[in-house]
Amino acid sequence: MSTTTIDTLRFATAGSVDDGKSTLVGRLLHDSKSVLTDQLEAVERVSADRGQDSPDLALLTDGLRAEREQGITIDVAYRYFATPRRRFILADTPGHVQYTRNMVTGASTAELAIILVDARNGVVEQTRRHAAVAALLRVPNVVLAVNKMDLVGYEQGVFERIVEEFAGHAAELGLPSFTPIPVSALVGDNVVDRSAHMDWYAGPALLEFLEDVPVGADPSDAPARFPVQYVIRDGEVRWYAGQLVSGSLRVGDRVTVHPSGESSEITGISVLGTEADVAYAPQSVSLRLADQRDVSRGDMITAGADAPALTQDVRASVCHLADRPLRVGDRVLLRHTTRTVKAIVKDLSGAAELTANDLGRITLRTAEPLALDDYAVSRRTGAFLVIDPADGATLTAGMADLS
Repeated sequence: MSTTTIDTLRFATAGSVDDGKSTLVGRLLHDSKSVLTDQLEAVERVSADRGQDSPDLALLTDGLRAEREQGITIDVAYRYFATPRRRFILADTPGHVQYTRNMVTGASTAELAIILVDARNGVVEQTRRHAAVAALLRVPNVVLAVNKMDLVGYEQGVFERIVEEFAGHAAELGLPSFTPIPVSALVGDNVVDRSAHMDWYAGPALLEFLEDVPVGADPSDAPARFPVQYVIRDGEVRWYAGQLVSGSLRVGDRVTVHPSGESSEITGISVLGTEADVAYAPQSVSLRLADQRDVSRGDMITAGADAPALTQDVRASVCHLADRPLRVGDRVLLRHTTRTVKAIVKDLSGAAELTANDLGRITLRTAEPLALDDYAVSRRTGAFLVIDPADGATLTAGMADLS
C-alpha cells in the first residue's frame, strides 16, 4: 500500500448553453475565497462598465476573448483552488454539442463530474449527452446540479421532477448513482453555503460534497502494470524506465513481459536515481531484470496472476475527436500506453462513419497483440487513441470493452 494520502480531487463541469455553468464555477471560486483581489476588481470593473449592479462571476472563468464576447465556454480551462480540507483541479468544459470532444478531454481524468441543468428547462438533449459521456468515461462520481432554483420559486416539486427524469436516463446508461443538489449560482444558494430558501433540502452544499466525497481507489492496490517507456543501457546492465501506472512491484517479484510472454525476476528498482526495495503507482521508476530479455518501448511488464488480456481484436466505446471522418476499412495507428501499432477499422456498429463529437462503438484489428485491460477495470490501461498515420493527428479516443 502507498502511504501517500490522496487529498486532491479532480472534477469536471458540463452544462448546456445558458444553464449558468460559468456563473456556478465563478461562484464556487468567489465564495470559497479562491479569487485574487486584482481578478475580482477586474471583474467588478467590467461588470460596472456593462451596467450590471453586481459582479458577473462568469467572467472569472470565461478566459478566452471569444468566450467573453459570445458569452459561452469554448475550450477546456483548468482551475486550481483549495480549501483547508482539500485541493481541487477543476476542468471547466464546454456544453455545446460541437464541443463534446472537449468535454471528453476534461472528464477523462476526472473523479467527479458536475452536470448542470436549468431548473426551468429540466433535462434536455445536452444533459443526456453529458450523462452519456460521464458513463462512457466511467467517471466514479456524478453530481446533478439543478441551477436557477431562485427562478422557479425554490419549488421542491420542480427539483424532484428533474431528479426523477435524470434518474431514468442514468439507469439506461448504466450510471450506478448520482447526487442531486439544488442550487442558485447567481445568488449562492447551496454552492458554498447552505441555502436558507430550501429548508426541504437536507443534503450538503456543493462545496461540502466536493470536500467529503471519497477520492478514488489507491492505484497501488490494483494489479501491477508497467508500460516500458525507454531502455537505459548501463554497460552490460539494462534498466527499463517508465511510470508504474497501477499496483506495486518489489525486488524479487516474478514478472511477465507482454506481448512476448517471457518471464523474469526483478533484481533492482530505482526511484529518482535511488535504489529501492519497492515501487508504488503512480511512481516513475526504472527496473532491472535478472535475465537478458528482449524488452523494448511499448512492452508491458506485469506481476502476479491477474494479467491483462492479450488481443488483436479491440472492441471499444469511442468519441471521435477529429474533423476528418473515420470509416470502416481505414488504416490507422492505435496508441495504447507507450505502445503504437498498426490497425484497421473493422466495424463501426452499423454506422457509415464517425464524425467530430460522435459517440459510438468500434472494432479494430491490430497488426500486433496488445496487453489491454477492460476500461471498466482500469481507466489507464483500458484507454487508447486512434491516430492518423499520415500526419500523427489524434482521430478517436477509445475505451476498451473486453466483456
